[in-house]
Amino acid sequence: MYRYVITLAILLSCTLAASEMDLNVMSFNVRYGTAMDGDNAWPHRKDILVNTIKKYAPDIIGVQECLAFQADYIVEKLPEYRWFGVDRDVSGKGEMTAILYQHARFFPIETGHFWLSEMPEVPASKSWDTSLTRMASWARFHSPETNTWFHFYNTHLDHRGAEARAQGVAVIADHIATLPEASPVILTGDFNAYAQNSRPYEVAMEKGLLDAWTTAKERVGSKQTFSSFKDPEPDKDARIDWILYRGSITVFQCETVLYNENGRYPSDHFPIHATLHIK
Repeated sequence: MYRYVITLAILLSCTLAASEMDLNVMSFNVRYGTAMDGDNAWPHRKDILVNTIKKYAPDIIGVQECLAFQADYIVEKLPEYRWFGVDRDVSGKGEMTAILYQHARFFPIETGHFWLSEMPEVPASKSWDTSLTRMASWARFHSPETNTWFHFYNTHLDHRGAEARAQGVAVIADHIATLPEASPVILTGDFNAYAQNSRPYEVAMEKGLLDAWTTAKERVGSKQTFSSFKDPEPDKDARIDWILYRGSITVFQCETVLYNENGRYPSDHFPIHATLHIK
């Protein structure tokens, strides 16, 4: 497992009582930047994507299908963010489940990566019926302003292997289960499975995770999250991008973001944004 532990004076604040905070998070499949998508290719939509993030100003973003040059472009245009990640094949060129965060407000005390396989600590490992290497990235964040601590995970499940999707959720949930029970945890991702009537979703719920969409005091936008760069279909219930959580978290609002500019969307997925309160 790739793991980086940063020891700084800020750790001394652990002795203080934890406080509370509001937190805005986003899950965003940004569509890999080398895809041959014609008018929807990365050069034509990258500024729309940046404007989407700028409009919602999430504190933490879990991005899927992200290539390094895409993450670099986002932080170049929005320097309030920093990012970390490793590509799933460890080739230096592949897709990442990167995490972006507002560095003036949050500090990643620990970061790490593991693979969705029977050997999660082995980089680029594959198991079950997965068609591609799949992984998860995580961080333990600290807010110096509020002295609040929480864990944030981000993943992208396989698009073909049904068993791999269910087992992948179990691997992530088991990793989360090693954390202190009181620790707030947020998990973003493209799960490539509908939230209704799918085994990955059932596994997540059985493992004690909650769905921000269903528990939110207010829900905004479509129940469809994959769009193929098109407008959402009315009344279509097809949520494959989720924000899950556990612990002392209240969800005020969860929104399927339909931001576009002149009918052009930032990606072939709609990002999901949630406003949370961590106790």
